[in-house]
Amino acid sequence: MLALPLQVIDNFLLQYNVGQALLAIFILSALAALPLKSQRVYAMQFLGFGLLFLLTPQSMLAKPHWKFLGIALLVLAPMVYITAKR
Repeated sequence: MLALPLQVIDNFLLQYNVGQALLAIFILSALAALPLKSQRVYAMQFLGFGLLFLLTPQSMLAKPHWKFLGIALLVLAPMVYITAKR
């Protein structure tokens, strides 16, 4: 009984790679932090997801442009943190 829903979920998830899943989680976490209105929270998210994109093995990401997104997020994180108001 439990195998059928798991097969449906598995077939759905096989269409996507880890980079796409990380990007979806990043967008959802940015939307979740919107009510806080804190640039420092966004900076921490940029830093965390930048590290995730860089440290994820290339074989799981499927394309190298996810690594460039990680580098961009790591460059952007300190700038957003410094420009945040106290």
